[in-house]
This record gives sequence, structure tokens and C-alpha cells, in this order.
Amino acid sequence: MSRYLVIVSLDALGSADLEELTGLPTLAFLKNNGAHVEAVETIYPSLTYPAHTTIVTGHYPKTHGIVNNTKIQPGKTSPDWFWYAEAIKVPTLYDVAKQAGLTTAAFLWPVAARSSIDYNIAEIFPNRFWLNQVMVSLWGSSPGFLMDMNRRFGKLRRGIAQPELDDFLIAAVEDTILRKQPNLTLAHFVDMDSMRHAHGVRSQEARDALERHDARLARIIDATKQNGTYEDTTFIVLGDHYQIDVHSVIQLNALFAEQGWLTLQQNKIVAWEVYAKSCDGSCYIYAKDSTKAATIRALLENCEGIENIYQQDEAIAFGADDTCLLMIEATAGYYFKDQAWGEVVQKVRPEDIGNPDFYQAVHGYSPQKPNYTTTMIAFGKGIKSGAVIPQARLIDEAPTFAAILNLKLPDTEGTVIEGIFD
Repeated sequence: MSRYLVIVSLDALGSADLEELTGLPTLAFLKNNGAHVEAVETIYPSLTYPAHTTIVTGHYPKTHGIVNNTKIQPGKTSPDWFWYAEAIKVPTLYDVAKQAGLTTAAFLWPVAARSSIDYNIAEIFPNRFWLNQVMVSLWGSSPGFLMDMNRRFGKLRRGIAQPELDDFLIAAVEDTILRKQPNLTLAHFVDMDSMRHAHGVRSQEARDALERHDARLARIIDATKQNGTYEDTTFIVLGDHYQIDVHSVIQLNALFAEQGWLTLQQNKIVAWEVYAKSCDGSCYIYAKDSTKAATIRALLENCEGIENIYQQDEAIAFGADDTCLLMIEATAGYYFKDQAWGEVVQKVRPEDIGNPDFYQAVHGYSPQKPNYTTTMIAFGKGIKSGAVIPQARLIDEAPTFAAILNLKLPDTEGTVIEGIFD
């Protein structure tokens, strides 16, 4: 078994991204000399925070508790995200590793703030006027470690803008592998996801970001060679979801406000009986009176851009939030916003891009959407060279990673991907 495991998440990496590897020498090397799980079925909703929690727990959102990126806080302009590890209801890979005496490091790994990780730079940002980035980062991260990384590499970043943030991150990852040699390293890079949101799935900007990721991966591998751990390291490169290009946004809360199910004051929700909570490509419907399900469904059935309306038991079967009343799936090209005023359906104009919640592409859709799978490559210690596994599920990754480190995650909903091993 490996003494070292490096898991690199390239946010929004899809199966399609590995079909053409020209200009991606590191990914080509890893794919050709390692094990490639071609199509990985993500979770529902296919959002970054639920997905990354699945990646380190082996459970669906309904079980691990991270059912969305953000919390249900209709009265807040900027709701809180699920930043803190305490929200996770099941054991994580990094907790189990820590209990086994292994050292751990994480870099902008979602839902890992205030966790047991030894060297942690938390993904967290200030969403209240009385907070600032330094304050919340120090609170959520390993403060001494973060201060050291900022002192060494802070000049590389420009707030949370990309690609500078990932440029800072790779410098911190590289330095930590060289100097700390953690047994488990979790790194989450967002450059390509950001470019897809802003410019589209197959945009040149997204392709440029993937090429930057390729160079970052080369630096990580080289760091293990420099510190002498390369032969004992297993490398994982994975995605959490893909994206789909969009042209229109749906605001179901505006429809609910017309029905009198929401109360607004100065364009703020101050009370609600029925509430639509966006997951971008999908949407939860919550209601204080569960007998309204048929009425809500009848209202939504003729709404433009809605592909499916799922009952609560169907949402639970998918592994989504078991407290929602309904779950709504958008037609490809449409996505949802929480806003409760304005037109129910509106086109996304070029001048809208850059404003909050306006995008060229999004995720959050059902894993059953066509051409929407993510992917995974494993390489290094204990991994079969040239193995091709046609498909697996995101829930299968955590038990597989535990097996690599000779650890056991209890009672996971996923199973070990045996085909990647020698």
C-alpha cells in the first residue's frame, strides 16, 4: 500500500476533457501509464461542495449532510456556504487518516474549514460587511501554516481571482509536499470551473485553464521526486462534475411571490411558505405545508425550461436532500436563481456576465444528463499501468482512496474500484 496519496481535484473536469490530450503532456502521461476511470457518475445535485464531500466520505448528500453549496437563508443577500467540516455527518477520509497517525494537508478543499487536517488552507470567504478575507481564512485554516504560505507566496494571488488564486495554491502545495511530506494531500483547483462559468464549456479560456492545470500537475509530481517520495506515492486526478452551457435563468421564487407564498420587502424575502433553493441546474422546493406538493407541481408543470419535477421520495432515491418537498431539473441551457423579483424566465445577456449569479455555463444538473460525466485517473504506487475502467460512481472514490492508504471508511455507500490496482 502507498505511504503517500495526493488527490488533485480539477473542478469541472469532464470525461470529454481527456478525449483530446494534445498540449496536455502531464495528463497524457498519467492516463497512458496509470488507470483511467473513463466515466464517473457524479451526485445529485452536482455541485462542488456536495461532490467534494462525497469524494472524501463515499456517501450521497442525504447521508453526509452537505446537500447544497449554500444554506437555506432566504433573508440574506449572500447566504452562508457549507464551509465548516462540523456540518459533515459521517467520517471523512482525512479524519480516518488522522486517527491512523498519518499527516494530512488540504488546499481549498470544500467543507474542510475548522477540520482535523494538519496543514489546512480552507476554502472560505467573507460574506458579511464586518468580516474580511484575512479574518475568516485564519479562523477556518491552520493559522500558522496559512500565515507562512501567505508570507512565502501571497504575492502570487489577487484576492480570489483566477488564475492567480490557483497560482498561489500550486506554490503552496508544491512547498508543502517538499517540506512537510504529508501522507494525504487534498488539493482543489478552480481555474477551469471559473473560466467555464464566465466563458462557456468549450471556450478557449477553459482550454487554457486546463493547460495551466496540466503544468500544475507536473509541478506536484516533480515535488515528490525532489523529496524522495515519488516511488511511494499514488496520484489521483479527478473531477467533481462537468458543466453545461446556458442561455436562460429561471427564478421560481418570483413565481411563488406572485402566488403570495413569499413576502417581500424592498426586494428581500422576509417570510415564506414555499421557497425555491437553487442548485444551479436543479432546484429544491421547500414548503412549510407538505400538502401543497400537488398545487406547486401543477403550477410548475407548464413553466419554461423545466425538464423534470421529482417527488420527495424520488429526490431521496437520488441521494439528494430528504427534507425537500420537490426537486426540479432544468432543461439543458436553463438554470435556476434564488431571486424572488423580476421575470420568472429571462435570457442571460453578454453584459450580465460578471454580475452575481449570471453565467455562460453551470453545473448542478442530474447525473443522468447526456455527456455529463466526470472522470478519474490514478497513477503510481499500487496502480495498474494502462488499465481502463469504463465507469464508476463518485461515491466509489472515497473507499478506493482509503484502500490505497490501507485505511477503512466505515459503511460507505460506495465500493472500492478494484480495477485500478495491480
